[in-house]
Amino acid sequence: MAKPKKQYVCQACGAVSPRWQGQCGDCGDWNSLVEDAAQVVTPFTAKHDLRGGGRRVELVGLNAEVALPARASTGIAELDRAQGGGLVAGSATLIGGDPGIGKSTLLLQAAGRIAGQGMPVVYVSGEEAADQVRLRARRLGVTAPTLQLAAATSVRDILTTLAEERPALVVIDSIQTMYSDMIEGAPGTVSQVRSSAHELIRFAKETGAALVLVGHVTKEGSLAGPRVLEHMVDTVLSFEGERSHQYRILRATKNRFGGTDEIGVFAMGEEGLSEVANPSALFLTDRGEAVPGSVVFPALEGTRPVLVEIQALTVRLASGATPRRAVVGWDSGRLAMILAVLEARCGLSFSTAEVYLNIAGGYRVSDPAADLAVAAALVSALSERPVPADSVAFGEVALSGALRPVAHAGLRLKEAAKLGFERALLPASVADEKGALCLTGFRGLREMVDHLLGR
Repeated sequence: MAKPKKQYVCQACGAVSPRWQGQCGDCGDWNSLVEDAAQVVTPFTAKHDLRGGGRRVELVGLNAEVALPARASTGIAELDRAQGGGLVAGSATLIGGDPGIGKSTLLLQAAGRIAGQGMPVVYVSGEEAADQVRLRARRLGVTAPTLQLAAATSVRDILTTLAEERPALVVIDSIQTMYSDMIEGAPGTVSQVRSSAHELIRFAKETGAALVLVGHVTKEGSLAGPRVLEHMVDTVLSFEGERSHQYRILRATKNRFGGTDEIGVFAMGEEGLSEVANPSALFLTDRGEAVPGSVVFPALEGTRPVLVEIQALTVRLASGATPRRAVVGWDSGRLAMILAVLEARCGLSFSTAEVYLNIAGGYRVSDPAADLAVAAALVSALSERPVPADSVAFGEVALSGALRPVAHAGLRLKEAAKLGFERALLPASVADEKGALCLTGFRGLREMVDHLLGR
């Protein structure tokens, strides 16, 4: 038998290299090449190809009457929202997150809810014994007679058991602990993760069982293992949050059966994860008294508005010292752009001041509509003039200093009014919308700065 040749696969982009090298030649990522077992090439396989001898597959027309895949509710509304309406039969879902963030807790609660509907559910743990999972289920109050637990890592044994049980939902915790006896290598290697996931996903497609895989993450926060793993599954969910904070956010980064713009918000408590009906309450501090450098921004996550507090602080330095720029929860490059626009277009000087920007509650903002709120917080901190506590601000800032309108302004204003805010600072093109708030529109950033400084 021919000896298999070695090859090295990039975990970032999936490129294959015949030898190891420090940097991937395709994506440029460093130290991402991992050894993988290559295909065995024999004189027989070299003379034959795959263009004959197979079975004919069934072709279906585009307009054929085919039933849409059915969804099953998990019993947790926030989880259903992030997935686009619930689990799809025969689908494969990959969920990742930092250690201790609550992935296993959420899936055990969801498995208990689904089993409580009378559907058979199998929860396979490769990291804990079955008794450990039972203890955690007892602490979470999960009691369901059709929920069965197993502690196993052999894919062959798991598939044999699942073929007999025929479950509606299978949870694998985690895919990095699974191994296939048909592949050489320890569990967690590129070849083992890819082969194990392939066999489990094929079982889900053939039997119609919904499959959920738990994935480890690297120190950078990305899913560990080969990049092809994310392409193999139907849905990729990211469980975000800080263990020091109470809230958790479940975000879909890939979804073949729905959108990727919805989030689910949870709060971690003594009895597990609970749904948060009003996420804005988690990220807003007491707004009784106005404080310089504090501005409320109505962010938008899919169709859900979330009000967060943006905090800015400026500290004057002695001449000659290098000012520091520190950002938590926002893009540092965008902060540099806002500071440049404030200096070039509005005549404000931040060159002799340190600037600190923070999104309260550990929330992370990527919405460009936060530009105006950040600029208002910086101006307020620099001038030590507080923005009224009953105000919100949103709008995109251009390099020319002009203010651009943003999407779904009505939803943002409606959420702000519901939480008791009375005024809004926004682009002039949006100020025509009618609502319960008193709207103040600006054509450019300089007008907003003059308004805050009372010029």
